[in-house]
Amino acid sequence: MRRKNLYIGVFIVSVLGLFVVQYQFLRVGLNLAKVQFDRKMATAGRDIQDDLNSENQLTFLVAKAITGEDYFKLSLDSVEDASRFFLNDFLEQRLVSNGIDTDFSYRLYTRDSTDYLKSPTVFKKDESLINYPIELKGYLPQSIEKPLILELQFQDLNKYFLFQLNGLTIPALIFIIAIIFVVIWILRSFYWQSNVITTTNEFINNLTHELKTPVFSIGLATKILEDDLDERQKPIVHLIRKQVERLKKHIDQVLDLASLESGKKIFDFKETDLHPVLLQLCADFSLLAQMEDIKFSCELQEGKYPVKAEVSHLENAINNLLDNAKKYSDYPEISLKASLQNKKLVISIKDNGIGISAKEKERIFKKFYRVPNGNLHKVKGYGLGLSYVKEIVKKHRGTITIESEQNKGTIVSVHIPLLK
Repeated sequence: MRRKNLYIGVFIVSVLGLFVVQYQFLRVGLNLAKVQFDRKMATAGRDIQDDLNSENQLTFLVAKAITGEDYFKLSLDSVEDASRFFLNDFLEQRLVSNGIDTDFSYRLYTRDSTDYLKSPTVFKKDESLINYPIELKGYLPQSIEKPLILELQFQDLNKYFLFQLNGLTIPALIFIIAIIFVVIWILRSFYWQSNVITTTNEFINNLTHELKTPVFSIGLATKILEDDLDERQKPIVHLIRKQVERLKKHIDQVLDLASLESGKKIFDFKETDLHPVLLQLCADFSLLAQMEDIKFSCELQEGKYPVKAEVSHLENAINNLLDNAKKYSDYPEISLKASLQNKKLVISIKDNGIGISAKEKERIFKKFYRVPNGNLHKVKGYGLGLSYVKEIVKKHRGTITIESEQNKGTIVSVHIPLLK
């Protein structure tokens, strides 16, 4: 539950961080757009100033409109209207040619605030209105003998800037939404899978616990039967007891592995000398090797092996590796070596078995995975042994390595940190 909350917290903080970063980029983009707009307006202002400096058809018409001279056979209002529209079209053309394509208005006035001409479109005065005054020179101010100013007005330029930045902001928002969707989907899949694994482990636990009762009963019954058997029946009962013990071992292994995965505390770590433990383990396996015609050698470096360990589980893990070395060899030759290297206890188990391909080395520690041999598994099992071994070694803060070639045998090495 704590890990789940941690993942959700990291996800929320990451998404908020993405939005903050995107907002900061947007602010920087708006500022850059404002600077670029000011530069374009400065260029457009110079072009407008130059075009209205001399006498031409437009300036002549505007001059007659602002001076009120009765030059045309039209009313003064008609001349003003024509001037306003022609000047508006001229200004729009100059702005567009300088890369400014947005709504604007203008007014032509003197420094004493006398208005002469206003654009067909007039904006309401508010805080979002931005003014760019252009002081005219030449023909027009000389016509009225006063300084004349042409003021361009723009409203709500932020919308215009945002529109210009859509090529950056919209894809960024789409990518953020896509990331959020994918992460949520992954988290849902992860927690769904975790629930499935938890449910499966609970089922396996219940099933294996139920199996322990009949296994114990069968073992007890065969033990009672041994007292009254003749020589012909004893091997049969012995075989039954051997298979019962084997079944009990598998059940305990499944229970231990399920307990490890569910996070239950099944370890009681104690400071111990592992040297005598390994000596006894070698003695027990040597006895088994003699019975099954297996060549086995054991070589332990002299001295103490001080480690912090749960001895029973670590012993089971090493026994599991020895059992694998025996099962996957036609004529087993097995050796166990233990030595102290770089502040670690290194336990290596070597065999002359079928070996493991490079492709399968990373997979063999997965739960339920078994190296395939076509459609036939010569050695029966459930793919739990090495998964259990890896978990045990991991709990001891150790590592496990494999050196192997197909048909040339395998060396499995367990590295356990020594006590300081």
